[in-house]
Amino acid sequence: MIESLLQTFRAVVYALFCLCLMGSVSGEDSVASKAMQDVFRSYHETYLILFPIEATNFGDNRYNDRLMIDIAPDFLAKERQFYRSTLEKLATVDQRGCTEVEQLMAKVLKYEMEIRLEGMAFQHERIPLHQFDGLHLFFGQLGSGAGSQPFKSVKDYESWLQRIDGFCIWLRAAKDQFQTGIRDGYVLPRSLVVKMIPQFSDPSIASEKIEDCLFWGPIKSMPDSFSKDDQDRLKRAFETALQDKLIPAYKEFGKFLEEEYLPKSRATSGISSLPGGEEQYRYWVRYWTTTSLTPDEIFSIGESEVARILGEMKATQEKMGFQGTLPEFFSDLRSNPALMPYTEAKQVLADFASIQAKIEPQLDRLFLNKPKTRFEIRRTEAFREATASAEYMPGSADGRRPGIFYVPIPEVSKFNVTSGMESLFLHEAIPGHHYQVSLQQENASLPEFAKFLWYGAYGEGWALYCETLGEELGLYSDPKQKIGALGDEMHRAIRLVVDVGLHVKGWSREKAIDYMMANEAISEQAAVAEIERYMAMPGQALSYKIGQLKLRELRARYEKRLNDKFSSAEFHHQILKDGGMPLTILEGRLDSWAEKQMTK
Repeated sequence: MIESLLQTFRAVVYALFCLCLMGSVSGEDSVASKAMQDVFRSYHETYLILFPIEATNFGDNRYNDRLMIDIAPDFLAKERQFYRSTLEKLATVDQRGCTEVEQLMAKVLKYEMEIRLEGMAFQHERIPLHQFDGLHLFFGQLGSGAGSQPFKSVKDYESWLQRIDGFCIWLRAAKDQFQTGIRDGYVLPRSLVVKMIPQFSDPSIASEKIEDCLFWGPIKSMPDSFSKDDQDRLKRAFETALQDKLIPAYKEFGKFLEEEYLPKSRATSGISSLPGGEEQYRYWVRYWTTTSLTPDEIFSIGESEVARILGEMKATQEKMGFQGTLPEFFSDLRSNPALMPYTEAKQVLADFASIQAKIEPQLDRLFLNKPKTRFEIRRTEAFREATASAEYMPGSADGRRPGIFYVPIPEVSKFNVTSGMESLFLHEAIPGHHYQVSLQQENASLPEFAKFLWYGAYGEGWALYCETLGEELGLYSDPKQKIGALGDEMHRAIRLVVDVGLHVKGWSREKAIDYMMANEAISEQAAVAEIERYMAMPGQALSYKIGQLKLRELRARYEKRLNDKFSSAEFHHQILKDGGMPLTILEGRLDSWAEKQMTK
């Protein structure tokens, strides 16, 4: 009896001892976790201050009146120090006391800081904007009243007026950067500059009638709740800002491009023709693919994928009953009036809406979670429609602003049903970018900075992977849509070849255009726009196919390894549950998940 009581006593003492140890470890864990969370918070808050337009896009309106001159030397010095200090702070935290998610996010943040620091030698130094991307284009979206910049209160309107002042200063700094490039022989290709000049004199921006100006949109939609005095005061302030500042700034920059920069632009197409260009391209390959693949390896992968997809295209051509060669088939797809049935833009938008309605009943089989963020389909604004691609604009993290799928329809009579409408919707809208971006932003378990991280190989790779889910979602039964989907996949495979060809192998713009048109059903106008995009953004176009191939590789690996334990819905959940990250980190995490599944 006494021995039994002693044994019980010892057991109780031992249990209390273990509880004390657990409490001690838990205390240490909370200290380490708090320190790591402090690093995350400090990074995110400082990032929002340095990049206030990003804050606006994220739905954080505290800095809506600010616009940093992020191409100026003093700003770049601050940015560089910010990344270095973040790495130093990360190194001080004992990650053994952090949660699994915190350790993962620390690894991602370390990667982010290191890759950004490496790229500081190349970013913004001589080419601050181009025809495909730049603040001059995005500023129009912000100021139209239909973008992420809010125009709901008097303060909102006053904040925007201050941002106009900042943008005019930014344009002057951009001019200085271009002039430095002229001096150093580091300039854009001539064909790109030709496309940029009209963007600064577009009637929707540089309108003679202020009421027709894109930036007058917020005045047209000014809330009735504003007092008469505020309405009159803001209207006068907008007139002055547009007529005396913003419109003249756009026109002046366009004049500079035409008269000074265009004559000094270069005839070559690839970045390797610039000082340090090959080294810079290798960096952009690493940056956009988040892999260690070399340009030559990517070129070979591209050629192999082009050959494979051509075989599938030939089979689909036969199903469509077309007699002739594949190039003749492409020509027919481009020019056949029966494949361009639209007379009004709203018909195109309605067909995209019907795709959404078709796949929504199927989504529960493939996804464990759906975004709370609302979703809309819109036509691209007129001022950028001529040069824009279809795209997704994320909603705000608080859910107030919906995610938007923008569709450019510059000539409705030429909108082709074989352009890959179903695959495009899967990519840009649902379940592609809308699911990936929205679920990331809505994820309460992630630190704030991680809710807005973007990696091309992850984000675009996921979106292109979603195109391969078409048959699982009840699409691609019509050969016209299947050939469109194959065309979209071919388009991304061709990018691997032409991007490396342009920037490493000395291909001309014309050779790249010819290669693209020989291997897909694309118009010459569209091919020119695509090739010039790759010329302006070296390496960016590689991210799509490299990311998709990695995700398909991982799915095949786990289907084979897990057999009947594999669930496509769980696999998709694992890809999306911790937000965007480099492919190397994602693969390691998914391998660990698969190992755990094996032991269940």
